[in-house]
Amino acid sequence: MTAGGPRVEVLALTGPVFAALADGDLAAANAAAPVPLTPVFAGPEWAPVWRMRAAQVAADPASAAWVTGVVWDPDRRLAVGRAGFHGPPDDRGMVEVGYATAPGHRRRGYARAALAVLLDRARREPDVRVVRLSIAPDNAASRRVALPFGLVEVGEQVDEEDGLEVVYELPTAEDT
Repeated sequence: MTAGGPRVEVLALTGPVFAALADGDLAAANAAAPVPLTPVFAGPEWAPVWRMRAAQVAADPASAAWVTGVVWDPDRRLAVGRAGFHGPPDDRGMVEVGYATAPGHRRRGYARAALAVLLDRARREPDVRVVRLSIAPDNAASRRVALPFGLVEVGEQVDEEDGLEVVYELPTAEDT
């Protein structure tokens, strides 16, 4: 939790939930999800993420503990977004974070709170040495969420789906 912001948890999802969401089947997703999901989770805007995660978890079931989960507001008992890592730490000890807040819950501190939860987890994981975050150059809102955590610009990359992104990183250990 960030000071003055909402309290959130990032709850892991499973292969069956990813597959159901990738198919747009909210009923099947909710039958296997740890908390009730809202229609935005099974909508077309988020479907590409779920298809990617379903394939990833099918190929590597252990990655489910790392990848996109549900951002849960336990006080309101409401799923407000998705957040997680793109996968387990790579050979460098790097994990990349991603997050999105559901429409209707934006501008309430949920993205910042979810990022805080992910950074806290990364700092506790012995195999994680650095956290990466990539943001489109014109996405001022995402920069406002991320940069107060101390992420530093390290370069640019071109993502196949998202185009040009500015890459930010944050070491998780003193000796990094």
